[in-house]
Amino acid sequence: MPVKNRFAEMQDEIAVWRQDIHENPEILYDTHRTSALVAEKLQAFGCDEVTTGIGRTGVVGVIRGKSDSAGKVIGLRADMDALPIEEATGLAYASKTPGAMHACGHDGHTAMLLGAAKYLAETRNFDGTVVVIFQPAEEGGAGGKEMCDDGLMDRWGVQEVYGMHNWPGEPVGSFSIRSGAFFAATDQFDIAFTGKGGHAARPQVTVDTTVMAAQAVMALQTIVSRNADPIDRIVVSVTSFETSSTAFNVIPQGVHLRGTVRTMSPEMRDLAERRIKEICDGVAATFGGAVDVTYHRGYPVMVNSEEQTAFAADVARSVSGDCGEAPLVMGGEDFAFMLEERPGAYILVGNGDTAMVHHPEYNFNDEAIPAGCSWWAGIVEARMPAA
Repeated sequence: MPVKNRFAEMQDEIAVWRQDIHENPEILYDTHRTSALVAEKLQAFGCDEVTTGIGRTGVVGVIRGKSDSAGKVIGLRADMDALPIEEATGLAYASKTPGAMHACGHDGHTAMLLGAAKYLAETRNFDGTVVVIFQPAEEGGAGGKEMCDDGLMDRWGVQEVYGMHNWPGEPVGSFSIRSGAFFAATDQFDIAFTGKGGHAARPQVTVDTTVMAAQAVMALQTIVSRNADPIDRIVVSVTSFETSSTAFNVIPQGVHLRGTVRTMSPEMRDLAERRIKEICDGVAATFGGAVDVTYHRGYPVMVNSEEQTAFAADVARSVSGDCGEAPLVMGGEDFAFMLEERPGAYILVGNGDTAMVHHPEYNFNDEAIPAGCSWWAGIVEARMPAA
């Protein structure tokens, strides 16, 4: 089952869909135009059912095979949302929306799944049911959780679920995957230090929050270097340091820190949350100030199921001839919520020598379309072979 000729024939058509979505990016749950486009195409393809408004602006399409002897139902998921980034590609179809662009390739994911849906609706050469899932708000909005909370898995009886992401730096159309923990849990923290502000010439009568917070920034790095098991993976990054005053001669009353924690295990996640609070409490007490720490748990670790990962890799090898071992990724992916509800797997498809995702010069490589579509279709036809 190599790259299907049908997708080679459809590549230009799918690329037009992709470039149209790229030109009209929408952020988080505001995917109204994209969702409407997806629903319209699924209906035109002849899907047996098309439902909108799942997870606010998500779209679900149902395609039934020629037979259904075993009652098998497989979900295929693509994300639709863009990022709040000003595009710098100079493309003819560059974003027409200031401050928004498809800098992660979700336009490509959506277009490839649409292409696979068109093919599957045409051929129906499988025994069972396919549920194609188009999700908003992957980029920090937990749209996957919203769709699951809306009853996605139970309502359509999904038994397994599969996802895909393009990967710059890997050969176009190549695949890689790994079993078990794959993408990291992504948490956030807000730390507010309060002291006693005053004139910078009289520090002795103040409680200096700048020094206090600076000490905390350095101390928080010891969570990784001195608290965590060196063979486990954890990142603690302070990404924002804001004082309540920007004057040259004022010691600020308060300092606000923000940052992120990335972990690959529940144990490291618990450790990070506990130690951040303990360290900040200790620093504040040492300097005679006060602190308020808010720790927000975001996306969980994304864990590929062993059986489904092996199957997904086999399908990838049948398409491209090989499937490599993917690296652990400390970025987050809210497909994790779907994999918490059902067994499944998430795979990477090569995007070639392009800028990395989340970069203003990134662009999805349309040459990856035939391989990506073939993998989607292969998942269905190999997992639910026609009776």
